[in-house]
Amino acid sequence: MIFRIYTLFPEFFHSPLQCGLMGKAVKSGIIEFDIIDIRDYSEDKFSRCDDYPYGGGSGMVLTPSPLFKAIEANESEDHFILYASPSGTPLSQDYVKELSGLNEISIICGNYEGIDQRIIDRYVGKEISIGDYILSGGEYAALVITDAVARYIPDFMSNRDSLLEESFMSDLLEYPQFTRPLEFNGMNVPEVLVSGDHKEIAKWRREKRIEKTKIVRPDLFKKYITRLILGE
Repeated sequence: MIFRIYTLFPEFFHSPLQCGLMGKAVKSGIIEFDIIDIRDYSEDKFSRCDDYPYGGGSGMVLTPSPLFKAIEANESEDHFILYASPSGTPLSQDYVKELSGLNEISIICGNYEGIDQRIIDRYVGKEISIGDYILSGGEYAALVITDAVARYIPDFMSNRDSLLEESFMSDLLEYPQFTRPLEFNGMNVPEVLVSGDHKEIAKWRREKRIEKTKIVRPDLFKKYITRLILGE
């Protein structure tokens, strides 16, 4: 899998791409990152890539020319480009799985008030939001997207079975987890988890997933109930 990221701040990605599972995947060649510095394609003598928005308003907007040139210089004809934007479609686990089936994914990191709409109209396949809040740059969102997708790439995770029981699978959040010691500061591990009865353990975990989802994410719980009614 190749991730191509268009950014004003390439140095932002140096440390994250060297740490943890992602760092191992990059080192082994499972994942490849191509970080494109948009400023390299600016014709301004100071490498500026932003300007005031037409129609007025606060903030600055990334101008189309540097991004246009960067994309034309680095993309193939069958490219798929995401734009990390707070006004995009919310990122979901289902869409993450869909993206993991691609060989290459490009992501444009917006900054300031965003990018010129003409770049979106010409090149962007989908605008993606990672949540209903504003970040100081699309670089943070790009890291979230790449990490979420990378986890579905073969050999990225040592235990792929863990993907089956994580939060958002089947529209339910994950059940509570416990490890040693059995007793800690007067708090004990639920007896069912040390009973050895795998049927009862599975039942307990499912009940806890339903219970937590109903309280914490009623929107997901509604989807879960709808799936049950429809027999999906």
